[in-house]
Amino acid sequence: MIDPHYWLVMPAAGRGQRLGADLPKQYLPVADRTVIEWALHPFACDPACRGLVIALAADDEHWSAVRPRLSVTVIEAPGGPERSDSVRGALETLRAQGAGDADWVLVHDAARPCVTALEIAALRLGVARDDSVSASTLEGGLLAMPLADALKRGGVQGEGVVSFETVSREGLWRALTPQMFRLGALLSALRAAAAAGRVPTDEAQAMEWIGANPRLIVGESTNLKVTTITDLSLADGILRARRSSVGGAA
Repeated sequence: MIDPHYWLVMPAAGRGQRLGADLPKQYLPVADRTVIEWALHPFACDPACRGLVIALAADDEHWSAVRPRLSVTVIEAPGGPERSDSVRGALETLRAQGAGDADWVLVHDAARPCVTALEIAALRLGVARDDSVSASTLEGGLLAMPLADALKRGGVQGEGVVSFETVSREGLWRALTPQMFRLGALLSALRAAAAAGRVPTDEAQAMEWIGANPRLIVGESTNLKVTTITDLSLADGILRARRSSVGGAA
């Protein structure tokens, strides 16, 4: 089985306004680092990673303080108002730097600080069963978790929210990141979406719109996305516990 090399793309132009913090959530402190530093860490340490590209907001005032603390050089790209705009900008920057259409790209959320090296390896090996240029350019996949909780479809009735019905969770998965696709195919999918005025929720949806069937690779429940203060506390506990388990190394 081929172990493919890849580029890491991280959209980091979001404001994280739902969290209600003074800083964008990717720059909030967690376990003695910022969220974005933890999110980048396993890729920066991975020999299979060709390089890291981060899409930043034009008025980002915080990245300059983080950059000197990183152990690797990071390529900076222009971010946009939507996640898909930022990813597209990062891919176009990569192309301008000489990356090829057949190169693999992993897109990871800046607000997911707890992804593990094992998850990244499982995604790479699960998606890229060979690295032949002749392989379908629409192949790809993403980390995901099968839904375990009972699902309820709810709605507003009077002054409260009520459950209208129980929904089957069979076949339903929660999408995580990284998501992995060929550079050229993903860039084409995002360009097509933008031209049609469509905003995909993630890279997998953009690829689905051009006929791809991304594989779902089982991730870990700890690969959470920081959207609330509770999430930040959970991430802090997870990261500190991992650091303690390896004798303080991180």
